[in-house]
Amino acid sequence: MQLIKINKERYRRHLNYVIVACVAALLIGSLGISQTLIALFPDESGSHFHWNLTGVIVTSLIIGLMLNKYKSHNFMTEVAYVWELKKALNRINRRMLKLKAAAQEGDIDAMLAINYSYAGSRLLWQLDDNTIIMDQLDVDQAALDSLVVKYNLTLSLYLFAFSSLIRPKSSLFALSSRISSL
Repeated sequence: MQLIKINKERYRRHLNYVIVACVAALLIGSLGISQTLIALFPDESGSHFHWNLTGVIVTSLIIGLMLNKYKSHNFMTEVAYVWELKKALNRINRRMLKLKAAAQEGDIDAMLAINYSYAGSRLLWQLDDNTIIMDQLDVDQAALDSLVVKYNLTLSLYLFAFSSLIRPKSSLFALSSRISSL
């Protein structure tokens, strides 16, 4: 997955629309479904918790299916891209300690993954106006850059591929084959 420039205003506007639509759909759908179930199947004791829960679960599933169906729509381009980027960065960050250890030993694949994680995190944090820990990211990037100089390497975001993290018979990176489908 390549990092691309995102129009921040369009992304924020579309994300806000998606959030508001999901909240409204959850509110209306869960109330509508639960009230219909309560009207059809009233409980003698007056407790309708299970019907309310059923309404929330069914509406949540419908919202999830709708988001999945329309994630390739033009309106959802930036929102879906950021969701996928967050999933990709999460996969890398769960293995960051092992990646950093491998990078200390000169593993270029680990350095590429770390570099991608830092660049992706920087992009996400700027999109979400979350610049509080940007200084720490700069410190970590400087440490990675010193490793690159130490091992006389060149890193490019275009060279990174999730498939490079998959190594047969390697206990260091026990990743599933699904990662390469990104």
